[in-house]
Amino acid sequence: MKYTAFLRKDLAAGLMVFLVALPLCMGIAMASGAPLMSGIISGIIGGVVVGLLSGSSLSVSGPAAGLTVVVFQAVAQLGWEAVLLATVMAGVIQLLLGTLRSGFIAHYFPLAVVHGMLAAIGILLVLKQLPYWLGVKGKAFGEMEFWQHDGGNTFSQIAHAFEQFHPGAVVIGILSLLLLIISEWKAYKQHPFFGKVPMALLLVVLSVGVNTLFAKFDSPLFLDTSYRVSLPNGREGIQFLSWEAWPVLKDGRFYRVVLSIALIASLETLLSLEAVDKIDPLKRKSPHNQELKAQGVGNILSGLLGGLPMTAVIVRSSANVTAGGMTKLATILHGLFLGIAVFLFPDFLQQIPLTTLAAILIVVGFKLTAPKLYRKQWILGKPQFLPFVLTIIAILFTDLLMGVLIGLFIGVYFVLHEHHEKALRIYRRPGEDEQEEVLLELGEHISFLHKAELIQLLNNIPMHSHVVIDGERTRSIDHDVLIWLAEFKLEAREKRIDLQFKGLSQLHP
Repeated sequence: MKYTAFLRKDLAAGLMVFLVALPLCMGIAMASGAPLMSGIISGIIGGVVVGLLSGSSLSVSGPAAGLTVVVFQAVAQLGWEAVLLATVMAGVIQLLLGTLRSGFIAHYFPLAVVHGMLAAIGILLVLKQLPYWLGVKGKAFGEMEFWQHDGGNTFSQIAHAFEQFHPGAVVIGILSLLLLIISEWKAYKQHPFFGKVPMALLLVVLSVGVNTLFAKFDSPLFLDTSYRVSLPNGREGIQFLSWEAWPVLKDGRFYRVVLSIALIASLETLLSLEAVDKIDPLKRKSPHNQELKAQGVGNILSGLLGGLPMTAVIVRSSANVTAGGMTKLATILHGLFLGIAVFLFPDFLQQIPLTTLAAILIVVGFKLTAPKLYRKQWILGKPQFLPFVLTIIAILFTDLLMGVLIGLFIGVYFVLHEHHEKALRIYRRPGEDEQEEVLLELGEHISFLHKAELIQLLNNIPMHSHVVIDGERTRSIDHDVLIWLAEFKLEAREKRIDLQFKGLSQLHP
């Protein structure tokens, strides 16, 4: 019974992820200046191959918005063939990183930064899909950066959308959002029939049906092909890696592209894996090194077969979780659905209004950046809230990688600041004959980072004071600090400071 329930949930989740992944795969390909089918190929391999090799139960892989700028510039400078070869070589590097067990780096990212990444992606999803929900004619359905390649930005896109909206798209979009909201009600989930049918499937069928009725009655609300999914012919548009790409090995710029793809794809994968584990209802832990190896194999195949470079992607992974996915079967099914749909049913898929897909993404985005997440981070205090908020702002106005690095830097600052406060504690009180009594307690670990603060504290101690430096709890102390403390012993005699050590036997007379 348990496995039957898992199968039903994975089937529904696989369909939901497929519907989310389809426009994203094509949109990221277009935003990257690559052939449209390259995004679909990457999505299929990411779902089926990486899904089989990965140790994660819920992570979904495919073309990623974080690599859009790298690929776009590489295509413009070196050509598409060079990008395919770079993807293969980046996959080899990832395979080596996984073999060398380099996945531990993900453990050094604070939770506040990971939560900030999730919330920022949620905001981006809502903002980026609003134009398509309103019915704007556009090509890129997955470009996630604030600044666009055409010189515009996220807010200018939204402003343009309100000027150019299509009434038919608004009608179907509002209907889609209402149904998605209803699907979250307890009564709906417990319904004996509707509770078992994926809302994504109902939305697709309903939106296609409504638009067909608009066409039948010659209504101005009808959405023509420019407002619907634009799908390439599955038998055309594929450009495989060929021997013509090899001369690019003589170009130094090529190796920068290889390293950029390998590093960004690996970091995004590890960050996404950490984030997905946080929202996994069963709280399972994914093996990072196995994931790096799986991504390496996926990118090698994707480059050989004409696909974009891939990573584990948080948007599709989050859609998998929110749709009720339980095992890696949902990921594999989404890849199979992509292949089946593109190669066997392109005509039907091209009837799906983009506004329906945008509504699905808007709801997914809202769940990622729900108000309760902000309240939780606020309650945890400034050391957690500031890195969280500043990570969000940095990602919104730069890109995923840069935003996470900024958030990480801020998080490390708070960690070091808190570490400083706990490492050195000073107590003062007036003593006899107007001598000040000073007690300086050292923490368990004193590194060279504490040297400057320690020097400042002791240099400010007035003459004729009685000073006790308590190092009984200290387990390790930096050599530079020991040398300075030995020097301070000599200065204390000159200042007639009564200096006493507790612990730190190496400094005793």
